[in-house]
Amino acid sequence: MKGDYQELVDEISALLGVPATLENRDFGLIAFGAHDSEDDSAMDPVRTRSILTRKSTPAVRSWFEGFGIARATGPVRIPAAPEAGVFRDRLCLPVRHRGVVLGYVWLLDAEPGPAQDRLAAAMEVTERIGVLLADEERAGSDLSRELRAALTAERDWQYDLALATLRTALGPDAEGLHTVVCVAPWTAPDAPSVRTIPGASALCLMPWPWTGPRGGGQPGTSSAGQVRTPQALAALLRLRSPDAPGPAHSAASRLGGSAGVALPRRGLGELRLSWREACSAARAAHAQPRLGPVADWSAIGPYRLLTSLPRTGAPDPAASPLLMPAHSELVRTAEVFLDCAGQAGRAASELGIHRQTLYYRLSRVEQLTGLDLDEGEDRLLLHMALKSARLQG
Repeated sequence: MKGDYQELVDEISALLGVPATLENRDFGLIAFGAHDSEDDSAMDPVRTRSILTRKSTPAVRSWFEGFGIARATGPVRIPAAPEAGVFRDRLCLPVRHRGVVLGYVWLLDAEPGPAQDRLAAAMEVTERIGVLLADEERAGSDLSRELRAALTAERDWQYDLALATLRTALGPDAEGLHTVVCVAPWTAPDAPSVRTIPGASALCLMPWPWTGPRGGGQPGTSSAGQVRTPQALAALLRLRSPDAPGPAHSAASRLGGSAGVALPRRGLGELRLSWREACSAARAAHAQPRLGPVADWSAIGPYRLLTSLPRTGAPDPAASPLLMPAHSELVRTAEVFLDCAGQAGRAASELGIHRQTLYYRLSRVEQLTGLDLDEGEDRLLLHMALKSARLQG
């Protein structure tokens, strides 16, 4: 598919005699023509950023859309604006399919500009690009539906049916190496296109039940006054090697926010397990900033266990007095001490306090909780209670 786009972009470049760039309607780069000009002004900051980062900034997008390109049915000329990083005039060819804009072909413009017959021929090529984009968007929508069906299935037979449909849609890629990423909370109204996320096979929106400051967000209100349930974004990503999760981290970072990455697995047989792992890691990234903004399930330590437990809504009775807002410094002291395996020197150094101050605070913790921090089981109880409190938010 990518080769098809490149051939069509090259065809437009040849017709009009200038390098062309193809972006989707979200200004994500799809393909670009070869650039061999010695004119440095041809590679202005906007064009350079688009090619190097494969996307444009929201400000650039808003500026170009201000010229009506999303509504245009024919070429649109856009003047240079050096203050915006656009040093050369642009010519935009909207890519439409059945009246819907799906992308844009961009060209550098100069007087007298391309002849009308060549522009007409280039617009015919954009129609062929529009068909490809529409087909790809339709396929991506189907994959999104089937991924969501598999992840939300309540009965085994529903899960098996959705998984079989997803395998059929993915074809041979279904048996390849995958991981699942969870981004939460997801505040955009829709999932992004798979084309904008390298390595993505399918993306879908999912309910996100863990609300609260650390759990991932509160219900919001739409412009129509309706309450919005918090959502997460699920991404099924292809990997080349189980020992090289870098592409998953790059994709998660590109999506923004806090994210969790499941263990790599071959095939889709354990898709639901992968989603649970990704959700657990996303919750841990929210609860413990040092783990985020992108956390691997394999690296979240005790949160692997704690996120699998049902939410009780109340802290352990022993920890309740300590978790009052007035004792936040004691909570931090206790957590750091326990994170340091009870080594007073390490804990005092990390907290930046004298060892005697540490001992005094720990004695206050014991008074409030009734726990003996010289006892291993009491330490374990308090440690898990503090970590659980982070998850509960």
